[in-house]
Amino acid sequence: MQATERIYEYQDWITIIFLTCFFLLVLAKLLFPQRFEEFTALLNSGKFIAFKGKENKAFHAFNILLLAVQALAVSVFLYIAYSFFFETSSTPLIVFIRILTAYFCLILIKAGVEKIIGNVFGLDDKFDYYIFQKFSYRNFIALFILAASLFLVYTLNPTSLLIVIIGVSAILANTIGLIIIYRRNQSVLSANWFYFILYLCALEIAPYIILYKLITI
Repeated sequence: MQATERIYEYQDWITIIFLTCFFLLVLAKLLFPQRFEEFTALLNSGKFIAFKGKENKAFHAFNILLLAVQALAVSVFLYIAYSFFFETSSTPLIVFIRILTAYFCLILIKAGVEKIIGNVFGLDDKFDYYIFQKFSYRNFIALFILAASLFLVYTLNPTSLLIVIIGVSAILANTIGLIIIYRRNQSVLSANWFYFILYLCALEIAPYIILYKLITI
């Protein structure tokens, strides 16, 4: 069997993105070893959510580091998917920067609006805990997206089936995470179900439709 060389124009800069993600993960582990250990066991144990969530520090330095990893990892995957399904005259790095900027702004704006809503209704602690839980689950999912993107860039030939499977799996995992969060806060949601439905439509569905439009247009 004759080996086939795979050549990608974007490998140089995308390698730097991957190295940045690994550097941030190592930094998070060195600065917060206990938090990192509990976070990596999130799939098997709810200890990280139960104990660290009580601190009501959604924007703890550890979460910010992993949030940066999430933004980079998800943006790389979105870039790979976009490059596969759409043609563009822009340079690959410019396309990635646009995607990263849109995704990172989406995260910050959503969190900011949720903080404002919590403050207006006098639910700061509950919303901080809610934001913390969402950050935690999505940061964890981002690690799998990062691993999948590594394979798509350096090992596997990207196909529509592979990209769709990874994308759907990430969306499904995020949905399961949200269901777990909502079940954990069922008593609060039951008393305010109308506002909860409005919140879902305005801040959990619409922003991602807007992100899709921004990327594709």
